[in-house]
Amino acid sequence: MSTFQSLGLKDIFLQAIADLGYEKPSEVQEKTIPLLLSQDTDMVSLAQTGTGKTAAFGFPMLQKIDVERRETQGLILSPTRELCMQLTAELKLYGKYMKGLNVVAIYGGASITDQAKQIKRGAQIIVATPGRMKDMIGRRMVDISNIDYCVLDEADEMLNMGFYEDITEILSHSPKGKNTWLFSATMPKEVSAIGKKFMNNPLEVTVGTKNVGATNVSHEFFMVNAKDRYQALKRLSDANPDIFSVVFCRTKRDTQKVAEMLIEDGYNAAALHGDLSQNQRDVVMKSFRGRQIQMLVATDVAARGIDVDDITHVVNYQLPDEIETYTHRSGRTGRAGKTGTSLVIITKSELRKIKTLEKMLQKTFIKKEVPSGMEICEKQLFHLANKIKETEINHDIDVYLPKINEVLESFSKEELIKKVFSVEFTRFYNYYKKTKDLNIQHSGDLKDVQEKSFSEKSTRFFINLGRKDDLQWMDLKDLVREITKLGKDEVFHVDTMDTFSFFNTDVAHADKVLESFKEVRYHDRLIEIEISADRGRKGGRPSKKGNSDGFSDKKRGGFDKKSGGSEDRGKFQGKSRRPQERPKSAGTGGKRRRRI
Repeated sequence: MSTFQSLGLKDIFLQAIADLGYEKPSEVQEKTIPLLLSQDTDMVSLAQTGTGKTAAFGFPMLQKIDVERRETQGLILSPTRELCMQLTAELKLYGKYMKGLNVVAIYGGASITDQAKQIKRGAQIIVATPGRMKDMIGRRMVDISNIDYCVLDEADEMLNMGFYEDITEILSHSPKGKNTWLFSATMPKEVSAIGKKFMNNPLEVTVGTKNVGATNVSHEFFMVNAKDRYQALKRLSDANPDIFSVVFCRTKRDTQKVAEMLIEDGYNAAALHGDLSQNQRDVVMKSFRGRQIQMLVATDVAARGIDVDDITHVVNYQLPDEIETYTHRSGRTGRAGKTGTSLVIITKSELRKIKTLEKMLQKTFIKKEVPSGMEICEKQLFHLANKIKETEINHDIDVYLPKINEVLESFSKEELIKKVFSVEFTRFYNYYKKTKDLNIQHSGDLKDVQEKSFSEKSTRFFINLGRKDDLQWMDLKDLVREITKLGKDEVFHVDTMDTFSFFNTDVAHADKVLESFKEVRYHDRLIEIEISADRGRKGGRPSKKGNSDGFSDKKRGGFDKKSGGSEDRGKFQGKSRRPQERPKSAGTGGKRRRRI
């Protein structure tokens, strides 16, 4: 078994590791640290989020820099403010015994002048978000012309957030002879391209297999009707009384709505999305880290960089546009060798996405049943029993015991137990005793699902919008639903081409669809729609780069990077235009959750 002592680290770092309580290195640390210490080389390291990548590059960088030099020698780029601050704090802990070490974080939302002053005092290592770093270089507040080491942390997330041009601009101000270390959870084409452009014969370290999910995360899916999705979320929460989770939604609107409903129903929940100010984000994250919030409802863009220990569950309230995004979602749990669970709530039409995820991630997704009301009552009842069993007695109540005994002396032990448990159990029982079964059943394989969906009961439509209009399949589905006011499961088998697309609805909705699109414009262009002669895919089969599996083409991306990601969709004009609702700010949580 490898130890930190065998990796080649100096005593001052071994002491810091002992102080932190680390006992043995993770696989990525074991593979990476000796290589970076012994060689001056570029490196690409592929490992899941939560496997200890910060220490894998942090200790080698700290050991290699000259603390006596006051100029910047190391630069670490990370995707978000939260991750930037976290990396800085961890590096300071790793280098706590290095006299004169100065690690500075620079990010948006804070005083750029104060950050510049900290750098002027002599920062050997800068940890930065790409946007703020580019800005400070442009203002000549930062000089990275002599750095020896550059780390691109969470490279796939940075590129997914649209930072490619910023990274390119930043690295153009750095010396060609530096060592570049790229760390990423997945290896899409964009990450591979940036490695080829800015790195020289990099060594590659892979923990596990490329582009697969973490080994210690189990994946479960629950199939319900679209209208029952929120009720399923509540039941899954109630069936796991100690849940500490991130709930992922696709849009800011859905994120805000779900969080508000959870708070109203008495759950400790809060929303995290792009419409919150930086101060609101900080308050929400502080409450979540302190476990005042049990269910953090977030968009993918807002949740990037969240690194909170002991998250028990990731709940996919809605599946993302891209497979890589699902990998990042599930990586929020099961961190640092611990186990976690990724729960997926789907409708029958999304079953093919599960098959695609299984194939791409090389993981088995287990179909589970949404618990019945009585199953939840039983789980909550025994949760309360165990909680009572493990509670330490507070002897401050001893002075009140004589009067309490007087009140309860007429009851037997069995009667007292029943009364104590009935206080909470009755509330759950009354709520759940008449609730319906939320599960929808499916028999057969994926082929059966597809063939049934293309039955004579559906109508295939042609529409003159496509990927050149910045529309991926889910964007177009949302657009059709918003214009026609159809439900989530009533628009299906959406296939987007470059300049046109196809989608299906039930035959009963055909006239409504055609009528709804009359005189509707998208980006000042009149939308043309007609019924396709073919109900299947002969006339609308996507190319090899298409998305018949239900997920977006990664190269094109499932979102418009310029507009801030999948949270922001294109605008259309016409009689069916529905004004965008600007969500209200979410609080940091609801009233104390009423659970047993």
